[in-house]
Amino acid sequence: MPARRRGGGTTVGVAAERRTAGHPGVGRVLVVIPTYNEADNVSRIVAGVREAAPAVDILVADDNSPDGTGAIADALAGADPHVHVLHRQGKEGLGAAYLAGFAWARQRGYDAVVEMDADGSHAPEDLPALLAAARDADVVIGSRWTRGARVVNWPLRRLLLSRCGNLYARLALGMPVSDATGGYRVYRSTALDAIDLDSVRSQGYAFQVELSRLAHRAGVRIVEVPITFAEREHGDSKMSPLIVAEALWRITNWGLRDRRAAARRPDALARWP
Repeated sequence: MPARRRGGGTTVGVAAERRTAGHPGVGRVLVVIPTYNEADNVSRIVAGVREAAPAVDILVADDNSPDGTGAIADALAGADPHVHVLHRQGKEGLGAAYLAGFAWARQRGYDAVVEMDADGSHAPEDLPALLAAARDADVVIGSRWTRGARVVNWPLRRLLLSRCGNLYARLALGMPVSDATGGYRVYRSTALDAIDLDSVRSQGYAFQVELSRLAHRAGVRIVEVPITFAEREHGDSKMSPLIVAEALWRITNWGLRDRRAAARRPDALARWP
């Protein structure tokens, strides 16, 4: 059994980590699944990913869940060398968990990192399509709002919130992205290298929008792939009015900042965004 380091996840030798060639056309892929009180979901999600994309590795980034999610993840990792666990000190938010997962992947030489929710809203069956698109793209967004996508069992207020929020982000930031808040994504390591991750401070919806904005500004190739998005069946949603307010405030601030920066250039009107 691989050795474990408290707070640092599974530790294995470099040679062992490079045993597999990875996903065809993409290379070594790490699926990062942040968790907080997802004991009812984590086993099912990990099993779904292992079935849908057997060549990828999984990192469960658990924020010291009081419901025992971390212990369940440890058991999964002990039974499967493709599964790893990063035990974090406490509930620090989605953005911080993903940044920690990105760092974990980059330190170990992965070629691509996938963001995936633990609540079952992101279907593992869609993962092969996202990875296929990553062969010719730097960032792949699993989109709820592009042709061919489906949203299942969402109440009208959530539909309107997501639709309106994404429209506002698109207009305010000038990004050709229909689902800037979507959290089912693939980042090639080259894209993460091009993004100033040290500058990221946001969480929740705002975190995904900020990474979309930074990727767009870095000039990397972003594509969207339609997915089927379903409301969670087990556990409690992490969405809150505070998360929505943070996203609105940050998007407005970024938009104003980008316009001010563009206005200082002689060709601002022609080139913004």
